[in-house]
Amino acid sequence: MSVQERSQIAGAQRVVVKVGSSSISGENHHRIESIVDALAAARGQGTQVVLVSSGAIATALPFLDLEGRPSDLATQQAAAAVGQNVLMWRYQTSLDRHDMLAGQVLLTAGDLENAAHRANARRAVDRLLGLGVLPIVNENDTVATHEIRFGDNDRLAALVAELIGADALVLLSDIECLYTRPPNEPGALPIDTVTFGDDLAGFEFGSVVVNSVGTGGAATKVSAAKLASAAGIGVLVTSADLVVEALSGAPVGTWFAPDPDATPGLTLGAATGSVRTAATAS
Repeated sequence: MSVQERSQIAGAQRVVVKVGSSSISGENHHRIESIVDALAAARGQGTQVVLVSSGAIATALPFLDLEGRPSDLATQQAAAAVGQNVLMWRYQTSLDRHDMLAGQVLLTAGDLENAAHRANARRAVDRLLGLGVLPIVNENDTVATHEIRFGDNDRLAALVAELIGADALVLLSDIECLYTRPPNEPGALPIDTVTFGDDLAGFEFGSVVVNSVGTGGAATKVSAAKLASAAGIGVLVTSADLVVEALSGAPVGTWFAPDPDATPGLTLGAATGSVRTAATAS
């Protein structure tokens, strides 16, 4: 049963948590410790957790002496190959404190467009969870192309949540909640709850990335949240610093209520069919 209110996240059977590049790379890589602690605590309470983690390219930048996210595909792919290795090492080193294992799952948009590949991905994640392993999902940037991509890992997280039948999706970002307009502008108000079907046309979420290492932003989170909620999955958008509160069902962030009439799995094929038109790389 999908979580209907954020307070129910603590008792969910299966939750997908997504964290962005800026929250765990560069000077913020120490946040991996607190995120892992929160995931371990949730698992200790009986919740199966899948982590969708950006950050491969951003993690590689200092190791390759790159000042910012590369713009050409070949360098992005090379950086992803280096950064994914370091990123997984950081996660596993932190997970060692809880006697937990990480399992790497790299997906492309093509994988979720193909029925056989979708079934294989679902089966692999299910088995990892059954073995007590933490699946860590990312886009396979080393082989992905500009034309065939998810667009951002918020969207990937929404699709993974539906793929594995998650009860809730938690999107961790750099701000505590979403606002009616960019939070640095006058008149910006925090959004506590978005009921399914609410008209958000009057809000100004914007699409500009607020850092130089990621490709997401408020607009991509709203889009992903609407995608997941249409599939019957409740979504919480909040800060990575509030991951403990988020997984404990505390009244933080912005909650997107799920469609109470959604049929599980019905929207996945249509949603993945449009990933080829994504304008930005993840």
